[in-house]
Amino acid sequence: MKKFFFSLGLIVVSAFYVLFNEQSSLSVIAPAAKPVTADNNQPVANSTSGLGNPIASSGNPPANVPVNTPTPAPIATPPKKTTSTPAPAPVPAPQPKGLYVDGSYTGSVADAYYGNVQVQAVISGGKITDVQFLQSPNSHGTSIEINRQAMPYLKQEAIQAQSANVDIVSGATDTSMAFQQSLAAALAQAKS
Repeated sequence: MKKFFFSLGLIVVSAFYVLFNEQSSLSVIAPAAKPVTADNNQPVANSTSGLGNPIASSGNPPANVPVNTPTPAPIATPPKKTTSTPAPAPVPAPQPKGLYVDGSYTGSVADAYYGNVQVQAVISGGKITDVQFLQSPNSHGTSIEINRQAMPYLKQEAIQAQSANVDIVSGATDTSMAFQQSLAAALAQAKS
């Protein structure tokens, strides 16, 4: 068994030696020369050396084939003219519109049981900036006192919410609901 592996190893080493020597001897060989052509693209019947230079039988180059003629440089094309176009003027970004169109809008008259409620919404910059009471229950002393406390709160809530969806004031439920109804009618007119 040892003899078998030893013989196999010798064969492999010998094969690499032969390949290596053939490889190195192949790299020394010059590339084959291309046939030399005259002006009419017909091959010239001259022998060539291993370096590809045409050599006549007398050792002089033939008269019709130039020797060591430099290759002409490629013709440079002029650079393309680039015309710069001015950048388009920036388009201003659209300003976000408010929910409403500026102006004063009067809401409908709404029943608050002890009297009527009617409001006017003042819109500026697309937003509710003020709510004014045009009518409010004022026939009973208790109604006047309750509404005196509820009306500023309802106004503040409407401006903060930017809508008629406000919280109902405890103790002034009818006035709060009538306020929502009248303000909703005014804001419906102010929608953009």
